[in-house]
Amino acid sequence: MSDNSIKIAILDMYDGEPNQGMRCIIDIINRFNQVVTFKVFDVRGKSELPDIKKFDIFISTGGPGNPLEGDGNWDLKYYDFIDALTLWNKENNIKKHVLFICHSFQMACKHFGLAEITKRNDTSFGVMTIHKTKEGANDPVFEGLADPFYGIDSRDYQVIQPKLAIFAKKGAKIISLEKIRDHVQYERAIMAVRFSEYMVGTQFHPEADPISFVANMKNNERREKIKKMKGKRKFRNMLEDLLDEDKIYKTNETLIPNFLRIAINDLMRTKKILSN
Repeated sequence: MSDNSIKIAILDMYDGEPNQGMRCIIDIINRFNQVVTFKVFDVRGKSELPDIKKFDIFISTGGPGNPLEGDGNWDLKYYDFIDALTLWNKENNIKKHVLFICHSFQMACKHFGLAEITKRNDTSFGVMTIHKTKEGANDPVFEGLADPFYGIDSRDYQVIQPKLAIFAKKGAKIISLEKIRDHVQYERAIMAVRFSEYMVGTQFHPEADPISFVANMKNNERREKIKKMKGKRKFRNMLEDLLDEDKIYKTNETLIPNFLRIAINDLMRTKKILSN
């Protein structure tokens, strides 16, 4: 492949743990291997961060633990990295496109001061319905997905209490929310944010496929925890949802590919204009 290929940096936030999510992300990127190359950076394990000048697209993964905590090294570098990307997009014609997933999404929301990040009363894990907001209905990253659509959720923390004045000031938009839970008085968590035209993030895992979910279920302790939390009937229904082509398969085949197509087309168009 030529040096003219579009270069993707994957920011690994899994804290050194092997994770099915990384396999899923790489599988999706490889669908575009005629025009892109990629490199993985171990952010939390080795404090590795890419040189933003050398990459065009950035995908920052999910990961375990508290998004409000770091070791005072990798986390500060990560926030500096976000600031550098934001500044780059303000000052340069060729933009950098960024997707934040789960843990990364929570950290980005914290860093931009958009909302509160709190610990949930219990773990959210499984196949969830995700509802588009009015802004999300027209967001190109969701094109081809129904409303509601389905995603894999895996989180002990949540993004809530949006600071709408800061959203307005920064031009950010909430583009999806979790389901309405009539039987409890909890606020609906934010499930996706359009931080800017070139930066978007999801609380759920758009990369997840049924294989990755089943691999997680091989952990007996986790499987029993989910059964206890959801009950056996809901657990069985969740497993059935995995096989439905209009649910997890659909999101896997749609959202990140949309993000990549939008980014690739924008980069190619801009580079062509600037070269004329």
